[in-house]
Amino acid sequence: QVHLVESGGGLVQTGGSLRVSCQSSGQILRIADMGWYRQSPGRQRELVATVSGDGKTVYADSVKGRFTIGRDNAENTVYLQMSSLKPEDTAVYYCNTRGTFTRYGQNSDFEVWGQGTLVNVSS
Repeated sequence: QVHLVESGGGLVQTGGSLRVSCQSSGQILRIADMGWYRQSPGRQRELVATVSGDGKTVYADSVKGRFTIGRDNAENTVYLQMSSLKPEDTAVYYCNTRGTFTRYGQNSDFEVWGQGTLVNVSS
């Protein structure tokens, strides 16, 4: 089993900064892609940013230049540093992790979502 724990959401004013983190735990052998997605009321969940195992990053156009994704492989953690926040960034942010875990001597691929953390940007 693999579990994700998110932290760091909250309320921030327009133009402010916030950092969210997500740590994976369990019998993990390897983590491939890690990423952040968000969902606001009435809208579908959308990609914010991803980082691959070799460090390649992908960003949504709406956050390029303002958000930075990073990962700490030793801690199985992915973080998202958000700056110059706008009210339209308000959403529940979900982390997503894909990789391989082991259980009872067998390896299996996994994809797990975090529970979500609310980022609320006031105007």
